[in-house]
Amino acid sequence: MPSLIRFLLIIGFLAGLIYGGMIALVTFVEPQPREMSQSIPPARLNK
Repeated sequence: MPSLIRFLLIIGFLAGLIYGGMIALVTFVEPQPREMSQSIPPARLNK
């Protein structure tokens, strides 16, 4: 039974680290907006 508790604690700790990393990315990384353009072939417009 102690090995199960140790395993669950390690899994919980790793999940907390991953969750904290995701929160840090959302908080500190700001995406750079930019314009996007995509050309459409004329054959697709004449349907």
